[in-house]
This record gives sequence, structure tokens and C-alpha cells, in this order.
Amino acid sequence: MNTLIEQILEAHGGLARWKSHDKLSAHLSQGGILWPLKGHGGKLDEVDVTVDLKRQWTSHAPFGMAGRRTAVTPQYAAIETVDGAVVDSLADPRASFAGFGLETPWSDLQLAYFVGYAMWNYLTLPFAFAEPGFGFEELSAWDKNGEKWHRLRVTYPDTIATHSRVQTFYVGADFRLRRHDYDVDINGGTPAVHYFSDYATVDGVNLPTRHLIYVRNPDGGYSTDPLVVSIAVSDVRFG
Repeated sequence: MNTLIEQILEAHGGLARWKSHDKLSAHLSQGGILWPLKGHGGKLDEVDVTVDLKRQWTSHAPFGMAGRRTAVTPQYAAIETVDGAVVDSLADPRASFAGFGLETPWSDLQLAYFVGYAMWNYLTLPFAFAEPGFGFEELSAWDKNGEKWHRLRVTYPDTIATHSRVQTFYVGADFRLRRHDYDVDINGGTPAVHYFSDYATVDGVNLPTRHLIYVRNPDGGYSTDPLVVSIAVSDVRFG
């Protein structure tokens, strides 16, 4: 395994500890302009999420109303009752975003797919890097207010639903994740910069609990206005 990857995994609690768990659940408090822009303002302000750590599967609850939840994999998105009865579903959900741009509204199932794959990616970082099929290239260091951050270009395998196939991660001197650059393919390739902060330790695993996402400029900079998405993670627990 790449030495930098090993250092990053160890700084987040170690791969062995991570692999001892099957699921991760948390509460999310979310904001930003994305949700009303897509026609879903307020729907996911306060929501619980569960991700499977052995495969890419995510569920948000409540979703839209009490008694509803989602079930999302790379190939399928569903809205269910809490008893598991399917209310609505969409096969090959990614194909439904063809031709979409930043201001194109989403259906409920498209929203379910987006938040499902996105939160699985965010909550499993950086441990997903240990799975087969990832490619890595270490880039030149990035100067952030006098601190040198490692930069790592990561190529994702086709089996994982994610924002874009190639993404860049920035890692501090303590080898914890600080920043994440990607293009949102299903949103017309919108360039994004995602900052991680406020780490918490749960069962020996170190996870960021604050996520702030902005539009990325061509030079790698960004403006704090608008704030595209904010996510505060709390009540993290493993199962």
C-alpha cells in the first residue's frame, strides 16, 4: 500500500479498527443553497443517516415525511416505509441526470441517490481507499496559510458511485484530511471544494464532524459566498 495512504489511515484510527465495524450511523444537520436550488429546501435539515461499511449502501430517515426512509446503492434508489415496503424506486439512477446543470431541479428519487452516494463517500473517508481498484498519485504540496498540506490525486474504481472519477485530497501535517476537490458529474460537472474540520474520536476512529462545500474556482480558490452545502455530523455510532 502507498506509504502516504498508510499514514492517512493510521491518523484516522487505523484500518483494523475500522474493519471491525459493519455500519456507521449519525445525525446530520444540513444547510446551504443546494437544497432549495434543487427544489427540496428543508427536507434534509435534520436527518439520520446509516451507511454500510462492507458495501456501498446508504439510508436517510426521515425522508420527506415521518415514516419514510431511503435505500440507495450505486445501481438503485428507493423510498421505503420504515417496514421496508417500497413506495417508489429508480433503477440506474445516475443515468437520469443526463443533461442536468447546477440549477436543474431534482426529483425525490434523484435527491435520494445524490445524498445516498455522497454521504457514503464522505463518511467512509479515508478508509475506502484501502478497497481494491483505487489509483493514487502524490502531487506537489499545497501551501495553506504557511502550512504545507500533502496533496493526493485519487482515481476511483467504476464500482463506486461518487462525484467524479478523479478527485484530489489535501492532508495536513498530522495526516488528517483537510480539503477535498472534485467535480459533480451529475450536476453538469460543477467544480467543488469541500473542507473537513472539527474531528471527533468514536471507538478509536477519528472522523471530521464539520463539512463545508463551496464552488471551486479554476485557480483552486473559492468564495465563501455562496455556501453550497454545510453538514454538521453528531451522534456518531458504529454497529
